[in-house]
Amino acid sequence: MEKLMIAGGYPLKGTVRISGAKNSAVALIPATILAESPVTIEGLPDISDVQILKDLLEEIGGTVEFTDNDMTVDPSSMISMPLPNGKVKKLRASYYLMGAMLGRFKKAVIGLPGGCHLGPRPIDQHIKGFEALGARVTNEQGAIYLRADELRGARIYLDVVSVGATINIMLAAVRAKGRTIIENAAKEPEIIDVATLLTNMGAKIKGAGTDVIRIDGVDNLHGCQHTIIPDRIEAGTYMIVGAAAGEGVLIDNVIPHHLESLIAKLREMGVQIETKDDQVFVGPAEKMKTVDIKTLVYPGFPTDLQQPLTSLLTRAEGTGMVTDTIYSARFKHIDELRRMNANIKVEGRSAIINGPVQLQGAKVKASDLRAGAALVIAGLMAEGVTEVTGLEHIDRGYSHLVEKLNGLGATIWREEMSKEELEQMKNA
Repeated sequence: MEKLMIAGGYPLKGTVRISGAKNSAVALIPATILAESPVTIEGLPDISDVQILKDLLEEIGGTVEFTDNDMTVDPSSMISMPLPNGKVKKLRASYYLMGAMLGRFKKAVIGLPGGCHLGPRPIDQHIKGFEALGARVTNEQGAIYLRADELRGARIYLDVVSVGATINIMLAAVRAKGRTIIENAAKEPEIIDVATLLTNMGAKIKGAGTDVIRIDGVDNLHGCQHTIIPDRIEAGTYMIVGAAAGEGVLIDNVIPHHLESLIAKLREMGVQIETKDDQVFVGPAEKMKTVDIKTLVYPGFPTDLQQPLTSLLTRAEGTGMVTDTIYSARFKHIDELRRMNANIKVEGRSAIINGPVQLQGAKVKASDLRAGAALVIAGLMAEGVTEVTGLEHIDRGYSHLVEKLNGLGATIWREEMSKEELEQMKNA
């Protein structure tokens, strides 16, 4: 097992290219199950979640080729094989296999999803949608069983705005009979990306990106070629990196419109931001002042960037508050930042940050994907060397993180953990 070593205080400068969107990839790959001929997805990120999904498609009989970030899936020989355990438990987005397999085979057995531990993230809205389409859903020995004689279009109102439920219902509905209307749908760019793939495959979808999506079911879907959108969360992370430790960082292969809420907050803090068609330049801030943040569903401030921004706020002057309305347990990084000399306290769903402080290198542990990003940013700003463990979380969502940061002038490397360190982790 490896740990990440970060020597702080090095100024960063240069260009970093953003990979394909993780949150699109984990839905686009399961969506290929719905086709009856090969589907190619171009520009996928090189992350562990993508590799796990590739393996799962192969488990159910798919033929998958994955080279140079392009994946071609031939789903013609797939069968509705149960996936109750194993790799399904390793990622949250394994639930998209439910909608895709239900849409194609009218049945599925999928283990309850894993991924980052961010408190309760129920899939009740997914199940509500599947049942409205005519599926019988049961929880048997820790796996979800879905069975349907046929799927019929329905009007489905989501009680809470959910990206996962919106996409999952869409996956099942594209091959249902008749029209499905999803009301109070999520509007994230990743939903538009999945709808674009499905439309290219022959689906009939209108309204993706609005709060009402209309789907007219079709009997068959065919193969196609699709290019994934850039990862707005990775782009936002590197924008925060540029603000935290940069002397001029150009983020390439981005859609600035997807980052408007972050751009507004960074400008409010005094950070120099310039946007172009597919690039964002982040210049240094002469004096950084603090801001308050409240996470909201898109187009509000993304919960996935709350943790990285918390690290940046330790550099800003004044008292700032970060409130997460999406995930109540998304403050596990705060104790780790305190180890690095941060002046932060948590009150309910809010973190109160007093700055500026000089962070100090320390041994810290990533509890989830974006907490890992927050600790890397803190390490880049800190005096001395920071050791980050829990890299399996970071590897789920950041492609070639070490190479990209070193390309900007950081001093960051991986090291094998010693037997003593591994023993200490087991006993912790």
